[in-house]
Amino acid sequence: MLQEIQNELVEIKQDFDARTQFCEVTATAWENGRCQLGGKVLDGAILTAVINQLTIRFPSVDFEATAVALLRQPHMPTLTVCTNLTGLHRRPSRISEQMNQLLNGWTVEPLFTEGSWTFVRQMDGYLGWVQSGYLCDPPAPPPTHMVGSPVCLLYTKADESTPLVGRVMGSTAVHATIVSANWARITLAGGRVGFARLDGLRPLNALPGDENGRRQQIIAAARQLLGVPYQWGGCTALGIDCSGLSQMAYRMAGITLPRDADMQMDAGQPVKPPFQPGDLLFFGSSLGHRSISHVGISVGGWHIIHSSGPRNGVYEDDVQTVDWLRETFVEACIYL
Repeated sequence: MLQEIQNELVEIKQDFDARTQFCEVTATAWENGRCQLGGKVLDGAILTAVINQLTIRFPSVDFEATAVALLRQPHMPTLTVCTNLTGLHRRPSRISEQMNQLLNGWTVEPLFTEGSWTFVRQMDGYLGWVQSGYLCDPPAPPPTHMVGSPVCLLYTKADESTPLVGRVMGSTAVHATIVSANWARITLAGGRVGFARLDGLRPLNALPGDENGRRQQIIAAARQLLGVPYQWGGCTALGIDCSGLSQMAYRMAGITLPRDADMQMDAGQPVKPPFQPGDLLFFGSSLGHRSISHVGISVGGWHIIHSSGPRNGVYEDDVQTVDWLRETFVEACIYL
C-alpha cells in the first residue's frame, strides 16, 4: 500500500505548476490503515489539495500530514538581490536551466537552502534557486528613478574619464541623488555607490500616466534592445528571451507582467485586430515546450518586435510574412 500511495503522490505532483507551486510530499510510513506523510509544500492550500486527492484515491486510509513542512508562513522574511544581475535556476547549480534573471534591489522570500543556494519565491510568485551570496538582508534604498537605457554605467566620480565601478541593467529601480545638471549619485542594494549620467535615468514619478504614453514607452523600450541576442531566461540587454522582452518593456512603462508567455496571456484581456502598439501577440503549437511558447509586442497591426530563437535575438517582423509566426498565432491581449 505504501508504494501505491507513493506512486499516486508522483502523479499528483504533476498537477502543480512548478514555476509557482512547490510540492514534494512523500509517504514515509504505513501502519494499520494510517499513512504518515513527509516532505515540503509551498503552503497549506497545496497540502490540502494533495490530501484531498489522496483521500479520493484511497478513501479507507487515514493520512497524517503533521510532518509536512509548509514553506510559506505568516510574516515571511525577505532578502534583497545585492548584485547587479543574477540568474534564477531550476536546480541549485549554475549549469541548471536558467528560468529568469533578478535585478538589483528585487525582493525575494527565502524558503530553504541547500549548500550555497537558496530556494526563493519572487514577489510575483515565481520560484527558483539563487546563489545565496547574491542576496542580502538590508532592503534596497527607496527607489527614485528607473534605469531607462539598456545599460547604465557607474563611475567613481561624476566624470566619464574616471574609472568604472559597475553597471546597472535597464529597468532597474535605483536610488538617485541629483548632483548636477547631468549627473546623479546612485546607491544600489548591497551598498555599491557610483555616479551615472542623468540622461540614462527616468524619475519614477515621470513614468507615462496615460494609455498612449504607456504604449509609446513600451515600443521605445523594446526597440532599444534591437539586436540583443536571444537568451533563455534572460531579461536584459546582455541577452533576453521573448517573454523577458515583453515583461521588461512593460516594466519600463510602470506595468508589471507575469514572467512567462503563457502566464502573460492568461493575465491579459483578449483583443481583436487591428492591434495597437503595445498589444501582445501570442503564439503556440503542439511542438512547443508549452501550448503558448512565444510572445511578441505589436508596433501596430501585425508588425511585431520580439526576441526569437530563429532570429537569435530581438528583431522586428511582419507576422503575416513569416510562416512560423502566421501559422502559430493564437491570440492577442492588452494590459493598459
